[in-house]
Amino acid sequence: MGKQSMKHLILFALAAIAMSTTAFAQTWATVTSTNHSNGRVIIFRYISEFGPSFNRSSQPVRVILAWKYQSVSGMPDSTEHQRMNVMEDAMEPVLENDGFSTLALVSTGENLREWTYYAKSEAELLVRLNKALAGRAAFPIEVHTAADPKWSMYEKFKTGVQK
Repeated sequence: MGKQSMKHLILFALAAIAMSTTAFAQTWATVTSTNHSNGRVIIFRYISEFGPSFNRSSQPVRVILAWKYQSVSGMPDSTEHQRMNVMEDAMEPVLENDGFSTLALVSTGENLREWTYYAKSEAELLVRLNKALAGRAAFPIEVHTAADPKWSMYEKFKTGVQK
């Protein structure tokens, strides 16, 4: 999210849920952001706290999976939302359970859902992603990768959350 669009958004903390999605206990939180120009809401689900043994530096690669859709409200319709959940559920055991990667942030709204993972390796994540989604109807996702050893994008987001 660019600096310009961040100025037009207000974040509100809604909830925190303790979940164990990897070998490291995590606390998840949900916040919303409202775009003042059109009144649309974006929902963010993110890890607000990591377990004491979690080592971010072991996952230096940021991978964003982007799913674009069309909707009058900016939110996916129920059928598309269900397909997104099926994809996320298929990815979790293959990408996360052995500590290879961490799903750190999910955003939904403004005709876009993005999953932000941090992983040990870009090449291996792509292999695992293909394995997780094999045998299923194709999902309309784009994959964007970048080195982010300090988790800078995640930290910038988390710092911007108003509590």
